[in-house]
Amino acid sequence: VCTIVGLVIERLAYRPLRNRPRLTVLITAIGVSLFLEYGGQVFFGPDPKPFPALIPDRMINYGGLSFTNKGLIVLGVTVILLIGLTFVVRKTKMGMAMRALSFNPMACSLMGINNNVIISFTFGLGSALAAAAGILSSLNYPVITPLMGLLPGIKAFVAAVPGGIGNIPGAALGGLILGVAETMLVGYGDKIHVPPSYRDAVAFVLLIAILLFKPS
Repeated sequence: VCTIVGLVIERLAYRPLRNRPRLTVLITAIGVSLFLEYGGQVFFGPDPKPFPALIPDRMINYGGLSFTNKGLIVLGVTVILLIGLTFVVRKTKMGMAMRALSFNPMACSLMGINNNVIISFTFGLGSALAAAAGILSSLNYPVITPLMGLLPGIKAFVAAVPGGIGNIPGAALGGLILGVAETMLVGYGDKIHVPPSYRDAVAFVLLIAILLFKPS
């Protein structure tokens, strides 16, 4: 369903702006995200909804560490999806066309590549991965709302910046570093006199630091 939604959005909102300045596309992206969030409130209501308990909770203790079975599932599925995405982008003809299109759209057209098909495929693939991310996130946060994706979306962008936009392993590593930094802040907040409620600010501090000291 999310793949279809992504394809429809690309066809209606982005394809007409294909030759417009990138700032126009960026503004459209913000508008589409707001449309989805508030459209979700119209269809599903603004009240928090319970997410079904697909997997029973279980705490696992090993070597002095404590973690949940859901945490392991999220990590395992994420690794599998990352490997699959990397394979598609790096080892298939469609992935080669995606990389070539991001580098030079006009040259792709001259080589016989249908840019519209490649861009639609990219939107569909990204939307499918977004659906998987929503389910994995909801396993750990069993109460869901139409606006719950706003902050994770911003954090995902911040996580992609350190590894370089378009670098899949770099984005994964950036997300891992960001998550560990937030958890460390909660765990050691008392010692460094920083309230645990500031954990969401870590992403923005990290982004500002990268842009100031290592923007490349």
